[in-house]
Amino acid sequence: MPKPANITLKMLYGTAWKKERTASLVQQALQAGFLAIDTAAQPKHYQEHLVGSAVRSFLSTSKFTRQDLYLQTKFTSINGQDRNNLPYELSTSITEQVEASVASSLHNLRHNKNSEESYIDCLVLHSPLPSIKQTMEAWDAMSSFVPSKVHSLGISNTSLPILQHIWSNSTVKPTVVQNRFYAATGWDIALREFCTDNGIEYQSFWTLTGNPDLLDCQLVQMAAEQVGVSAEVALYSLVQGLGIAPINGTTSHIESDVAELSKLEQWKAQGRNIETWGKYVKAMDGLLKQWTYSLEHRAR
Repeated sequence: MPKPANITLKMLYGTAWKKERTASLVQQALQAGFLAIDTAAQPKHYQEHLVGSAVRSFLSTSKFTRQDLYLQTKFTSINGQDRNNLPYELSTSITEQVEASVASSLHNLRHNKNSEESYIDCLVLHSPLPSIKQTMEAWDAMSSFVPSKVHSLGISNTSLPILQHIWSNSTVKPTVVQNRFYAATGWDIALREFCTDNGIEYQSFWTLTGNPDLLDCQLVQMAAEQVGVSAEVALYSLVQGLGIAPINGTTSHIESDVAELSKLEQWKAQGRNIETWGKYVKAMDGLLKQWTYSLEHRAR
């Protein structure tokens, strides 16, 4: 198992689509309290080298060390890359592409001038490849870096059958799944149960943007009003209560999200509020199952 995504927030800061603002936003997130960062060796959508620059700057002026951080990056196959801007040679094998991509990530995410000391807390397969054979070739190549340069492996954008195949046919098991969390997949209820049963951390993205109906529902609004936080923070915390570590990619609410999450945790620690919040979480679980059943019934 990887170390917790964040001891305080139980949430990762997402760095997709930040472009030239990546370094300043990541440093802002680290200073605010996000100690877990998600990125990718995919120049099309991520600036991994700027994430590394922000990490080095933060560590040079703070009390934290590299061991206090959780840095997660991804190997992205050619299907998700800009062919004119790759971290590997297009003509090489999948195994060689993984090796080159990881080498570039280790350099980009080095925490000091000595690249030899660099390591990645979790390396995620960005998406399954076109065939299961190709997917397993990539997984086996990623596994070769564990445990020295890469501490754990994960997979993103996966279905339950593919996750189960990797689990059953690999020596290095996945410890992270990162998926869209929204109605179209039934909020991954069955997949999340598999993760829970096998000690896999489920990370969600599109937690807010993919769930406008959840944000507006009476349950979330009531929970937010009772604690005195935004609906967005209330939804994040309810999702966390389901055993999920959300990816938060905000550019404008970094400090306020941390402050409100802290406020909510303090509220839960008072009196019997933890029991009250537990009822909200249970109601959220029931709501997702009810909505999923309704969507499936309607699709028949």
